[in-house]
Amino acid sequence: MMMAPVNSRNPRRTALILFNKPCGVICQFSPSEGKPTLKQFIAQPGFYPAGRLDTDSEGLVLLTSDGALQHRIADPRHKMAKTYWVQVEGQAMEQTLAPLRKGIELGDFRALPAAVRIAAEPAWLWPRQPPIRVRQHIPTSWLELTLREGKNRQVRRMTAAVGLPTLRLIRYSIGPWSLAGLPPGNHKLLILND
Repeated sequence: MMMAPVNSRNPRRTALILFNKPCGVICQFSPSEGKPTLKQFIAQPGFYPAGRLDTDSEGLVLLTSDGALQHRIADPRHKMAKTYWVQVEGQAMEQTLAPLRKGIELGDFRALPAAVRIAAEPAWLWPRQPPIRVRQHIPTSWLELTLREGKNRQVRRMTAAVGLPTLRLIRYSIGPWSLAGLPPGNHKLLILND
């Protein structure tokens, strides 16, 4: 998607890029040993990710040229809700998810309580490249999970801690912004104020 350049130094214009990151893309602009990075998708100077998304995860990444907004989005102290769609290995049951709702110990920290529900596969889902590994005799389940923090590989660690390893992880929204209508590998620019 092509965009007109935004003057990232104009204090009256706060711009935000919503990017639907495909699996395998590294959430940085600098080169990384033959792996695709944000640079292959976004040619807008002066924008930086507000938080990260693991290379093997997909979905919404927000980028901005506004340092204060970047800090507000990325800093867990602001408790901006982040919603993920998670395909897990195994049959999810309500009692299995109870520890996630109460807050779960993950060794180096205790995760705050999360909102989580068992869900059907989302209707808007796109095919993942590469496809996930599915074992023939083990079912999979979908969860919709919302956190107000975001530590390294936290969702994967949380689902593994209750015996449901993550197979596919898609960040759908951060605060009021979502990837609704935004295909993988595409981005759009929002001007938040003038």
